[in-house]
Amino acid sequence: MRLIFSLILLSTFLNVANAQRDNKLLDSIYLLRELSNNSSFTKEDRINYIKKAITLSKKTEQDTTILKSNRQLAYTYLLTGEYNSFEKLALENLETAKELNDSIAIAFTNNILGYYYYQIASDNSESYKYYLEALKYFDALGKLPEKASALITLAKIQDEEKDHLGSEQNAIKALRILHSIEKDQDVSEEMYYVLNLLGIVSLKLENYDQSISFHNQSLDLVDDIENGEELEIMSLNDLAYSYREKGNYKESLKIFKRILDDPLLKEDMSFYGLVLDNYSFTKFLSGDYVYDEVEQNLKESLEISINQQDPYTELAASIDLSKFYKENKKIDSSLKYAKKSFKLSEEIPMNDLLLESMKILADLTEGEESKSYLERHIKLSDSLLRVERAVRNKHARIELQTDQLEAENEQISKENFYLLILSAGLLLTAVLVYLVISQRAKNRKLKLIQVQQKANEDIYNLMLSQQDKVDEARTLEKKRISEELHDGVLGRLFGTRLSLDSINFKDGKEAMMTRANYIGQLKTIEEDIRKISHELNTDFVSGSGFMDIVSELIENQTQAYGLTYEFNYTDDVSWDSVSNKTKINIYRIIQESMQNIYKHANAKAIKISISLENDVICLDIIDDGEGFDTSKSKKGIGLKNMTSRVEEINGRITFNSQSGNGTTVNVKIPYDNQST
Repeated sequence: MRLIFSLILLSTFLNVANAQRDNKLLDSIYLLRELSNNSSFTKEDRINYIKKAITLSKKTEQDTTILKSNRQLAYTYLLTGEYNSFEKLALENLETAKELNDSIAIAFTNNILGYYYYQIASDNSESYKYYLEALKYFDALGKLPEKASALITLAKIQDEEKDHLGSEQNAIKALRILHSIEKDQDVSEEMYYVLNLLGIVSLKLENYDQSISFHNQSLDLVDDIENGEELEIMSLNDLAYSYREKGNYKESLKIFKRILDDPLLKEDMSFYGLVLDNYSFTKFLSGDYVYDEVEQNLKESLEISINQQDPYTELAASIDLSKFYKENKKIDSSLKYAKKSFKLSEEIPMNDLLLESMKILADLTEGEESKSYLERHIKLSDSLLRVERAVRNKHARIELQTDQLEAENEQISKENFYLLILSAGLLLTAVLVYLVISQRAKNRKLKLIQVQQKANEDIYNLMLSQQDKVDEARTLEKKRISEELHDGVLGRLFGTRLSLDSINFKDGKEAMMTRANYIGQLKTIEEDIRKISHELNTDFVSGSGFMDIVSELIENQTQAYGLTYEFNYTDDVSWDSVSNKTKINIYRIIQESMQNIYKHANAKAIKISISLENDVICLDIIDDGEGFDTSKSKKGIGLKNMTSRVEEINGRITFNSQSGNGTTVNVKIPYDNQST
């Protein structure tokens, strides 16, 4: 016993001595890391400081300390512009963090790699992958500000890649997190940027009122942000642009004028030129303008952009001048600026404005030249559509691959954990005292976890209970309103109609006709109230919005292609219960069919119908074109795309056609088991 006691005392003494030595080392390491962060030193000095910290970190023989110093070196490389060294070391650090199962290091290393690929390397795909991985770890670690920041950058990438719906979803998630965090300067700034992004994305999705609302919310935050005056001007410009796109030119002009009158705007002449162009072109769009004034302002904006070497504003001013001259029948001037905008949009490049330039040039030119611009417009439009689809698929693949890799890592972690348990068991067998102490600590930890789990379950059950009460209250309220409308208002109107009807023959013919008219109006009101009563007592909201979108597509496409059309659909389909994937594919199938008819069928009319038959959604597209031999045209890319889309949603598609007798496309999609 005395020998064991002496060994324990010796071990304690050695541990204290080692702890004192490690504390001195750690103090030196912390100091060197701080020095490497000091921007007043030269790049070489900062790199040397952190390399010395790495040398000392290795003496501690603590893997996490070594990794943290290496992460600081990578960060220093990034700040000092040593990008190749940063990328190489950051990737090494990520592998080390995974080996150590250091969740914090994995999260922040993925995050900084995402930043590098987005801001420095301009590789959105790589950036998306690393930010997505960082997001999962920030979520698991409960780091809400970092999670919100990662979601905002993912939303920006999706917006740039034209995945506007995905961008909107991630931005809203970020906004919800920011609302749950205590407000300070940084949180206010993040909220401003995410609200501004939502305003821009909503505009691209043509949700004008929503865009205006988001921009107004961002303006409410500028007073809480450093340099908020500059941000306010930019938000006002975006807000005015949203009003213009909505068609509210009066409010748009009012805001643009307010910006132009701000003395701060003249400090940024490039931005001043853009606002001047927006203001002048809005005047032109309103129809209430002085020709010479608008022409002079648009030319001034163009001149400013050239002097400031701002190709984006130069492009905007050029295309606006072209539209202005075209509307005022000055074809030569319009053609001049259309060609200028066409050249600029190819050089930058700006595909949206390039398409617009080609459309204007197709209208202004004639013959083969006009046809050439139109064909290039169609080709580029189709190409951008394919790229947009490929990007969305790529993002989905990245998320799938990340999930698969996470599952594989989890399996490896389990295997390593079992090996660690076995090694620990062998070691603890040799040291009985340590085994007892360690076991007690584990028991306390397990008990704490169980208590926490019980508390989490109670909170979750309480939330479910509250949600059930809210749902029950909503249902009862809807039923109450329905009964009041049906039994109260409707009953009184019905009685009034009967009273009028009973005295219909007591007066002259003219009075009879008048009362009959009133009776007809009461019948109409009666039917409207019955419809409202029926809708309020229904458990779902009508999905007519999707049919409005499809109707708009058909109207716009047929107008552009010079086709007459007939569109019929049934109200039996509850589109809110149909998955977004199914609706998107139905929309694209109709779109691609009309494109094929325009390009190949030489048709004059098209008939489209959507119906529900035996729990199957039936889509029929019929044209009166030249038709084709279905046995020889199965390799066409348009037919392949449509077939692929239908197969994705477990449907069937058939093509019935003969040369000279038009074409019928029949699509059948299962309606049951749909969910949004």
